[in-house]
Amino acid sequence: MPGEDPTLGDLERELTLFARYYLSSGPYRSGQRLERSGYLVLSRLEVAGPMTLKELAQAYRLDLSTINRQVAPLVRQGLIERFADPGGGAARKLRPTELGRQELAHDREGVCAALAEVTEGWSPERLAQFRDLVGEFNRTVEEKERDRHRQD
Repeated sequence: MPGEDPTLGDLERELTLFARYYLSSGPYRSGQRLERSGYLVLSRLEVAGPMTLKELAQAYRLDLSTINRQVAPLVRQGLIERFADPGGGAARKLRPTELGRQELAHDREGVCAALAEVTEGWSPERLAQFRDLVGEFNRTVEEKERDRHRQD
């Protein structure tokens, strides 16, 4: 049983602290222009390319109404635009506007500066190892989520 492995228990506590520190509205968000949800949506669209509301909802495991409430203000603020699906689909796609990309770049700069402060004193090799491990963890989570979604 996974709960019996003390390493997994330690990892759970560390991930809880990581989420608390990294995603808090404290020093890591200081000077940020985007709401946390806007930062996440714009980041996803930047990496994945244009997506429909349904695709975004599936990516974040949220109800369509929830993701719509997060996207609507971004559209009103001119950070995301809706456009017809070039593939002819009925659903409209979403993509960041130039302003959205600029705001995301601004906020990302701040996040990277905070990360640089926290990891100050780490060797380049240790920082790269941490990046690789977090990346592997995230890819595995996404693969498991895709597998679960296919089974539903």
